[in-house]
Amino acid sequence: MKISTKGRYGLRALIDLAQYSEVEPVSISSIAARQGISERYLEQLMTLLKKAGLIKSIRGAGGGYVLVKDMSEISVGDVLRALEGSLEPVECAAHQEDGCEAAGGCVTKYVWQKINESINKTVDEINLKQLVEESKAVQNKATSSQMKCNN
Repeated sequence: MKISTKGRYGLRALIDLAQYSEVEPVSISSIAARQGISERYLEQLMTLLKKAGLIKSIRGAGGGYVLVKDMSEISVGDVLRALEGSLEPVECAAHQEDGCEAAGGCVTKYVWQKINESINKTVDEINLKQLVEESKAVQNKATSSQMKCNN
């Protein structure tokens, strides 16, 4: 399974939004500047995240985007599914109601099911709050090592 730029950039943007929207709504331009993502592309991603009910926009002066739920209630899986669609590594007809011709004797469907379960479990266990905390820790570490180098 390969996550596209939609998933990677969208997750980065949502972590940024979670980190900076605690005080006020966050503009697309500020997220784009901090994350190095084009504003146009970011607008497309925000539209998908908004449709999925993860964020909402605030209009007017001082407007921007905010999370709809607490960051601890939004999983990486929620974000990736909103942007990428299904996270299944293989489209296996055996998973469908119609099945496939080989479903009864297909041994490989067991492999695809296990991989799918593992991916979903992993992305659903990680939430935005954890990633925001990790981001702050990385930033603090980078800041403290810069201070050591400048002395």
